Amino acid sequence: MDLKACATLYRNNLLQDVIPFWLNHSPDKKYGGYFTCLDREGKVYDTDKFLWLQCRQVWTFAMLYNRVEKQQVWLDTALLGAEFLARHGRSREGRWYFSLTREGQPLVQPYNIFSDCFAAMAFGQLFRATGDTAYRDIAVTTFDQILSRQDNPKGPYSKSVPGTRPLKNFALPMILTNLVLELEPILDPELVTHIIRRGVHTVMEEFYQPDQGLLLENIGPGGAPSDSFEGRLVNPGHGLEAMWFMMDIGSHTGNRALIDKAVKIALQLADYGWDDTDEGIFYFLDAKGHAPQQLEWDQKLWWVHAEGLVCMLKGYLHTGNEDCLHWFEKIHRYLWDHFVDEKHGEWFGYLNRQGEVLLPVKGGKWKGCFHTPRALFQGWKTLEAILETPSAQRPGNGAA
Repeated sequence: MDLKACATLYRNNLLQDVIPFWLNHSPDKKYGGYFTCLDREGKVYDTDKFLWLQCRQVWTFAMLYNRVEKQQVWLDTALLGAEFLARHGRSREGRWYFSLTREGQPLVQPYNIFSDCFAAMAFGQLFRATGDTAYRDIAVTTFDQILSRQDNPKGPYSKSVPGTRPLKNFALPMILTNLVLELEPILDPELVTHIIRRGVHTVMEEFYQPDQGLLLENIGPGGAPSDSFEGRLVNPGHGLEAMWFMMDIGSHTGNRALIDKAVKIALQLADYGWDDTDEGIFYFLDAKGHAPQQLEWDQKLWWVHAEGLVCMLKGYLHTGNEDCLHWFEKIHRYLWDHFVDEKHGEWFGYLNRQGEVLLPVKGGKWKGCFHTPRALFQGWKTLEAILETPSAQRPGNGAA
C-alpha cells in the first residue's frame, strides 16, 4: 500500500472536503453554536444543540488552528461555538447540560459527564489558540468538577438502584487518559502524573481481561467480571480508541512496555471484532457469545473504523509490527469503500451489517464534527511520521 498517497488522501479529505462541509453548513450565525443535524447534502433537519457535539466542534477548529495553520476562519468558528457555550452551556452548579434549544435554553439536564469532558477539552484547546485566561479557567474548573464526580458520574440522574449491581463503566477512565494529556500544560504536574498512573492501571489491569483478550465495557468492584448484559458487553471501537490513547501515553512517558501491551490488545480486539462474513467491525458484542441487548449490535459505525484506523497506524509507527500495517490496510479499504461520500462530502455514519448506508445523514444527536476530522488529522500526521523515519531506524517487525 502506498503510504505516501494515503497521507495525501487523508490531508486532502480533511482540508478540502470534511472541514469545508462543516464550515459551509454547520455554523449558526444568528444564535451562535453549531447545527449538527445535517442531512446528506448538509441541510439542517433539526436545530437542537447537543453539548458534547458543540464542544467537540470547538475543539476541532481550535486544534486545526493550533496544529495545522492559523486560519482566522477556523479560530472564528471555534469562538462562535465557545461563546455560545459560555453563555448557555452550564447549570447553576457549573455542570454542562446535555442539550439546548437553538436559542440556548436548556432541554436535557446535566446528567452526562461527557458534556463536561469535552467542554474541558474544547476550552483548553481554545486557550492555547487565544491565550485568553477565561477559557483556561473554564477548562480547569470543569476538569476539577469531573474529578469530583468520577465515582458517581450521573449523580441524582442515575437510573440504577445503589448497591444492587455496582458496575464501573469503561468510558470515563478511558476519556480521562486522553483528556489529561490535552490539558497537561494548564494542570498541576503531580495531578497529571497521578491521573495517568491511575488511568493506565484501570484500563490495562482492571478492564482488560487477559484470559479473553478483551476489554469489557463494565466491571464490578476490583475489576471482577459481571455475568450480565452490561458485564459481558464489548465495544471493539472503544477498545481500539483507548489503545491509541495508551500508545500516546507510552510515547509521552517513555513507557515502551505500555505501547507493546496496547498493540497486543489492539490486535486482539481487531481480530475479535471483525465481521468475517460481511467485513467491517461490529458495534457491540457479548464476551460469551450471547445475543447482545443492543439491537444495533451488528451495525458498522464510522467512528469505530476511524478509531481503528488511527490505532493501527500508531501501533505500526511505534513498533513496526506488520500485523498493524495489515489491519490498517484492511480498515482503510473498508472505510473508504463504504463511509466516504465523494458526491456530497463528509462521511456516512451508519451502515447495516452488509455495509449498505442505513442512515444517509452526515450528523445528528451523536455524530458531529469530531471523529472524522480527528482521525484524518491523526492518520495524516502519523503516516508522515512513519514516512519521515528512515527504514533503518524503524522499530523491528514482529509480534508486539
